[in-house]
Amino acid sequence: MSKQVQDAYIVAATRTPIGKSGRGYFKNTRPDDLLVAAVRHALSQVPSLDPKAIEDAVIGCSFPEGEQGMNMARAAMVLAGLPHSVGGVTVNRFCASGITALQMAADRIRVGEADVMIAGGAESMSLVPMGGNKPSFNPEVFAKDENIGIAYGMGLTAEKVAQQWKVGREAQDAFALESHQRAIRAMDAGEFADEMTPVTVYDRQPDLATGQVITKTRTVALDEGARRDTSLEGLAKLKPVFAAKGSVTAGNSSQTSDGAGALIVCSEKALKTFDLKPLARFVSFAVRGVPPEIMGIGPIEAIPAALRAAGLSQDDLDWIELNEAFAAQSLAVIDSLKLDRAKVNPMGGAIALGHPLGATGAIRAATVVHALRRKQLKYGMVTMCIGMGQGAAGILERC
Repeated sequence: MSKQVQDAYIVAATRTPIGKSGRGYFKNTRPDDLLVAAVRHALSQVPSLDPKAIEDAVIGCSFPEGEQGMNMARAAMVLAGLPHSVGGVTVNRFCASGITALQMAADRIRVGEADVMIAGGAESMSLVPMGGNKPSFNPEVFAKDENIGIAYGMGLTAEKVAQQWKVGREAQDAFALESHQRAIRAMDAGEFADEMTPVTVYDRQPDLATGQVITKTRTVALDEGARRDTSLEGLAKLKPVFAAKGSVTAGNSSQTSDGAGALIVCSEKALKTFDLKPLARFVSFAVRGVPPEIMGIGPIEAIPAALRAAGLSQDDLDWIELNEAFAAQSLAVIDSLKLDRAKVNPMGGAIALGHPLGATGAIRAATVVHALRRKQLKYGMVTMCIGMGQGAAGILERC
């Protein structure tokens, strides 16, 4: 007998600051530790919830190996102090891993298989490189021209989108500048505070004189990537990094980053049982495939599909978090769908704030949940392109 579809509600949503990979806040911090911090903070937002009621945790990660391997989801739930009855599964849909984790958790509730779930994402691009430690493509990828796009680096796909959608260098740099400016304004106004999990960072250095290791601690509570000194003049000086005569630069691309996000999702029954206040309702989700060599256009296909599933029009959306993998693909999506620029990334995007791959979907979902509540808006969307040629979009409604 099929189960009746029920609503899934987000009752807690938080994320860590985003650090620059390789040299930033979290260069020596394990991604599972970042996830533990986010999960604990999410749980602190719902003190009346009995942790034993949590069925499972679905956690996204783009390269689940090394420090974020060995089923990081399960390990992090144990390390966070949750009962051993709480399960954990790590899922990978590259840049959409975090929003896919939320969709999977919500779907367990919507079909009646669970009443309380944890969803999230974590990624350390400092400790696990892009592509993983041992990339290995199927030889068939290189045997046929129609498959070769699978092996394209993300930057090269952005160059192809820039060419086909005629997105010039000046437009890309202007978009990048606005991302930084919006992020700085939001930081100065304290608009990230509600969604943020402050993280204590431990810096250890040897004292050669005493032979001891000195440990210093500091707490970080803001994203690291946004720059006040960004200018069009400075961006214009940067050279293309993916094609000799291209237009995609480090300045108009997303920043490689470290971070984590966590959300708690409940059924209506759980809301009543534990006297929980819903922040948002999970409305719909869609994923669509596109040619791998132009993967950046994925949201052009996924956004209309998610809107159809929700029974909404594009005009119904009040807030859109469109992951800025590259300015080129972001502008191609915005222009093709005629998205309202004022509604897209009002607090800046990945070019300024960073893009910790598998964590981004959960991070930006936390942003949407709190932005809708803070601004008293109704519908928000998280959407992104995905490596190897996909696009994803998820819609949330403020409760």
